Amino acid sequence: MTDSQVNFGYAALSVQRPRLSWRAARRSVIVVVVLAALTAAVIVASVATGTYTLTLEEVVGGVLGTADEGTVLVVREWRLPRALLAALFGVALGMSGAIFQSLTRNPLGSPDVIGFASGSYTGALVVLLVMGGGYFAVATGALVGGVVTAFVVFALAYRRGVQGFRLIIVGIGVSAMLAAVNTYLMLRASAGEQLTAAVWGSGSLNGLTVATLAPATAVFLALFIPAIALSPALRVLELGDDAAGSLGSRPDWVRLAAILIGVALVALVTASAGPIAFIALVAPQIARRLTRAAGVGVVAAGATGALLLVVSDFIGQRLFAPMQLPVGIVTVSVGGLYFVWLLVRETRRR
Repeated sequence: MTDSQVNFGYAALSVQRPRLSWRAARRSVIVVVVLAALTAAVIVASVATGTYTLTLEEVVGGVLGTADEGTVLVVREWRLPRALLAALFGVALGMSGAIFQSLTRNPLGSPDVIGFASGSYTGALVVLLVMGGGYFAVATGALVGGVVTAFVVFALAYRRGVQGFRLIIVGIGVSAMLAAVNTYLMLRASAGEQLTAAVWGSGSLNGLTVATLAPATAVFLALFIPAIALSPALRVLELGDDAAGSLGSRPDWVRLAAILIGVALVALVTASAGPIAFIALVAPQIARRLTRAAGVGVVAAGATGALLLVVSDFIGQRLFAPMQLPVGIVTVSVGGLYFVWLLVRETRRR
């Protein structure tokens, strides 16, 4: 039965079945729906505009395959896969940021700040520049690099438990060392390899086609389901290990599973488009303010990340058209200002 009720001062939607219990604040559901609608609108605008402008009718015809051959080619093979990948990667980054900010209980605890994105980038560069691997090899390298970095950061930060602020400081240090390794790898590469790695390393959706969409979607769905299933346990973990344990949770196992899922989400994006900064940092905090929730919501953060990345990619394509900027340049420009504001805010609070 689905009902609406008031609990602790806010309206909520709930579903209860013999083996299913689900509850969400009504405002959070509305925010996610609105963000999804805005994302869809930007995707349509991205597909319709460009050197070859399309009407809404032509966009629909191109998607359905009823338009002329040229329109179908532009829509299905070029523009739509890129826009869908931007939304997909935005969801992945937003969810990853929400997972790590929930684990660290700190708004600075995003994967690109505490070194996991840099670790994924290093793993991908080793495969790309040293081993000369293809897409799946680079994806594997990014995943391994992220997991190894996560293990190192947590091992160095562990002192009778993991405190969020210590984890962030250690992660920033590890990220700086990995940046030096990445620079060394770039210096050893040939000019052609350097150019390829530099464009890819700035975080770019340029050149992504429908061939990337299917495997990326499959990997994302394999991570999305356990991330959603883990979300209630993360909310319990925010109460502290002692309180979580008394409620039947197993904090160490929850934390390990969350780290693996969060790193894998970052690695998916890094392997496909390179490191895209600041979406994982910004999206969870914007979502938290929009939903007015006490904690960081994984679904709302994913919806916010999708809108942010789709809009950023649209700006990168159209701002200096016909030249296309890597989406990572746009996200760094916007996210850097937010990062400075957040640092000042946290410093004043402490």
